[in-house]
Amino acid sequence: MTAPVWDLARLNYEPMQKTDLDDVYALEQSVYPHPWSMANFEDSLSSNYEAWVLRDQDGDLLGYFLLMAVVDESHLLNVAVSAEKQGQGLGRFLLNQAVACSRGLGMESVLLEVRPSNTRALEIYGRYGFKQIGRRKGYYPASNGQREDAIVMRFGI
Repeated sequence: MTAPVWDLARLNYEPMQKTDLDDVYALEQSVYPHPWSMANFEDSLSSNYEAWVLRDQDGDLLGYFLLMAVVDESHLLNVAVSAEKQGQGLGRFLLNQAVACSRGLGMESVLLEVRPSNTRALEIYGRYGFKQIGRRKGYYPASNGQREDAIVMRFGI
């Protein structure tokens, strides 16, 4: 099966609104083993973080990202692509938009955390140019009440 070629100019890329949260929350639940709560998304919007959604021509949610600007660095808090649409370039599009957004805010770099077990994301971030700069011990919840470290990565703008 060949991945579709997206006409990005015909997709809807726009700021996340409260009306998007049910779709965003559902997508989050479907792709992450330890997803954000609805309150995490609500708090991010209330805090005026940069939050963007990507929808297809039919209005179906394809993905989203949330950024928090801190001094001279953006923190990529969350990024996700619908499971059915992964591997089709939409994650790279969202990363491009997150970096462009950060640049527009006058940031010098983008920081993120990722689970060591999320090898696919690590590969994507590495190919994009993110570099590992540290590790946060026990950062993420994991199965059986355990914790998983976070690999901290940075991309210079």
